[in-house]
Amino acid sequence: MGFPQGFLWGGATAANQYEGGYNEGGRGLAVSDLMTDGTKDSPRKIFYQFPDGREGVIGQGACIPIGAKGILKEGYYYPSHNATDFYHHYKEDIALFAEMGFKVYRLSISWTRIFPNGDDEIANEKGLEFYDNVIDELLKYGIEPLVTLLHFDMPLNLADKYGGWTNRKLIDFYLRFAETIFVRWKNKVKYWVTINEVNVLGGYWTLGLASNNIKEGTHSNQGETPLADAGDKLQSIHHLMVASALANKLARTINPDFKMGAMLALSGIYPATCHPDDVFGAYEFRRKALIFSDVILRGYYPNYAQAIFDEYNFELKTEFGDEEILRQYTSDFLAFSYYRTTVFDRFSPNTTTTGGQQGSPNPYLKATPWGWPIDAKGLRFVLNELYDRYQKPLFIVENGMGNIDKVEEDGSINDDERIDYLKNHIKEIKNAIEIDHVDLIGYTPWGCIDIVSAGTGEMKKRYGFIHVDLDDKGNGSFKRSKKKSFYWYKNVIATNGEQLD
Repeated sequence: MGFPQGFLWGGATAANQYEGGYNEGGRGLAVSDLMTDGTKDSPRKIFYQFPDGREGVIGQGACIPIGAKGILKEGYYYPSHNATDFYHHYKEDIALFAEMGFKVYRLSISWTRIFPNGDDEIANEKGLEFYDNVIDELLKYGIEPLVTLLHFDMPLNLADKYGGWTNRKLIDFYLRFAETIFVRWKNKVKYWVTINEVNVLGGYWTLGLASNNIKEGTHSNQGETPLADAGDKLQSIHHLMVASALANKLARTINPDFKMGAMLALSGIYPATCHPDDVFGAYEFRRKALIFSDVILRGYYPNYAQAIFDEYNFELKTEFGDEEILRQYTSDFLAFSYYRTTVFDRFSPNTTTTGGQQGSPNPYLKATPWGWPIDAKGLRFVLNELYDRYQKPLFIVENGMGNIDKVEEDGSINDDERIDYLKNHIKEIKNAIEIDHVDLIGYTPWGCIDIVSAGTGEMKKRYGFIHVDLDDKGNGSFKRSKKKSFYWYKNVIATNGEQLD
């Protein structure tokens, strides 16, 4: 049986890590444009300023103080400004995707390229024209666009003026953005993802959150600045899920053939031992991610939601109609990212508010240079877990291995570790389809061309089949070159997953 005919092989990127051109074509600032570079040992920073001129700094996942505004600061490198410059290389890059045989390409739309301030009444035509050109270029090669509306993309104005997604006004701004692009590409795009990794959103970067519980001048990753309040995150994500459901409703009035999905980070979770506290602890931890897909796919908050709310002393605030909106306008498919599995240990749970990927290491698994466990069998487990639960089509829209690539004297890049990682994961995907009868739409490995790492801001943490000549400080020619994995993946696609060695 193997992979079905029409299976969508491709690749995935995000605008804030790939696109560049941050101040071109009328684009406005997003919060991601304020994020400095960093490393796994020295995290990225965001600077902010009070009305009286005093300044502070926070890290990813933290909030700025209420009344402050995010700022760019001289003397720092901001990787998103140029990223790996898809803005000026899109024709070349899409030609390379086509050469590999892509059937689908997952891209995200920069909200501030369409509405520079997020709350604008009129869309930026130059921004729309850029994506017109990108989509037309994809269609020229027969590549299906898979468009993500909101991928770690928070317009700076919406964060500083409205307090981000804690404010329900953002639902209307988001729907204006969504309607604009649904109408624009109603006959060109079939597959849509309304929100990226909704279960790991938090803080100022992704939700635009502000708080009064911030110590000035401290950095969240040093343990001095508190992360975003759990209640603020849960309330903000409720607003996002209402916005997603309303976008589904809107999309189906514009083109009933649209396929609407939402996306979560759903790498797997294991108990450390068979001790009941480890087993149930892992189960509870997993629920903190699945609560969101339960709402998005099933249309209602599950019975266990109240236990999560009680844990954080949180009371969900809803408005009349929210319950009916969520129930009526569920997503057609569940898109998810899978990179690794993690372990719940009752003695050191190290868990996150919304069921993200943090946890204890697994002694049975090897890890990437960034410490991410490599677990191909875990992907089959997660595919079965999700399909058993929802009985709706799945779409793996991120999977891959961040690694350090060596460019040889002749220019070749022999990324055998990446090939091995992907080969083993694809074998398990095939097992899930062939043996377990999981309904899977497609597979788009992450960072199909080298992009800036969202977590660390580095370039040396590379995922792509295509190398981009750029270092961690933005130095380089931006020249594109094919890695060994480029030719390997080309053959995988050409044989519909039958030839992996």
